[in-house]
Amino acid sequence: MKKIIFNTIVMALLIAGFTGCSDKNELNLNVKPVKTLYEPTDNKTLELQPEGSLFFEWEHTKAEDGGMVLYEVAFDKEGGDFSNPVYKIVSDNNGSYNSATITFGKLNKICALAGIEPAASGKVIWTVFASKGINAVKAEAFRTLQLTRLAGIAEIPGTLFVTGEATEGGTDLANAVKMKATESGIFEVYTRLNTGSNYFFTDVNSGTPRQFYVQNNVMIEGESTSTVEKTGVYRIVADLNTGAVNFTEITNIELFFCPDNALLFSHEYQGNGVWKASGQPITFKQESWGRDERYKFKMTTINNAGETVDEWWGTPNIDHRPGADEPESYWYLFPVDDRQWEGKYKFADEMDNALVDISIFFQSDKPYTHQIVKVGDQ
Repeated sequence: MKKIIFNTIVMALLIAGFTGCSDKNELNLNVKPVKTLYEPTDNKTLELQPEGSLFFEWEHTKAEDGGMVLYEVAFDKEGGDFSNPVYKIVSDNNGSYNSATITFGKLNKICALAGIEPAASGKVIWTVFASKGINAVKAEAFRTLQLTRLAGIAEIPGTLFVTGEATEGGTDLANAVKMKATESGIFEVYTRLNTGSNYFFTDVNSGTPRQFYVQNNVMIEGESTSTVEKTGVYRIVADLNTGAVNFTEITNIELFFCPDNALLFSHEYQGNGVWKASGQPITFKQESWGRDERYKFKMTTINNAGETVDEWWGTPNIDHRPGADEPESYWYLFPVDDRQWEGKYKFADEMDNALVDISIFFQSDKPYTHQIVKVGDQ
């Protein structure tokens, strides 16, 4: 009986203790609203450009428990009350800074959501919400921006093709070269364009498509065409959110052999986004610990400004030689840096002292990748 009474008392004390702890540690999620907005100034007028950004800043606010406050910048149509903002974006450093750097591309998208047409001017309003993750509190002030939109595409298509006499597919629309959708409204393709003839873009490769052309590196909807000054292989990136189109000429792709810190050979363009080096000798380097086989690729490019820029392609996480059952993802290509031992692949065992064919695929219908085949094994 005494044991039962003792256990009952202990249980009651434990419950009381837990209840007391719960009361003392109750979460306080309250924050004070931001009082003052600093930048940009009210009624600031800005003509958006294909590249650039706008800096937003406001006064710090405090949480009642003294903890960290998170911020979001909210945008709404002129006359709105931010109860259903057209767009919200967290501040810099994952929401912890009392500032935000917002690209012109994002601002152009915000204009579109607010009903402003391409190349037209209009007003949007903005403010800041502060919170500890939930229960966001709107700032005591808001400001107005007068923005002129980029001459982008009002209704962005789901697919994009490049076609015309200057292209690899020629004038047959069914053979138009498809571009890869890399982000919402952004398309990319690696392809050859020939000078002296025309090209243009379409949203589909059959029927009666919508057409687009490039003028001063801006995409415009309409039945006109464009030309290039130089025949070459280009990476074309079209951002239909902003209308910006960038052409980067690819002048060379070489294999970089890490153990020798040297470029071994080039790959020739084959068409359809494919480069290939045929019958090239591969010899691993003998080190005290074994034979070294690491490699990656160097791409030499010329940008819109006529500057030569080296790009490096490899893998962020390969640390073993590929086996017979290696997944296709082993050979996927990713941008990496130029350090000798970073971003490298490893040749398979059988490639040592062999002749190989190396194919590099920058194609729109699959991940960017490469393939290595020992000569005689095809």
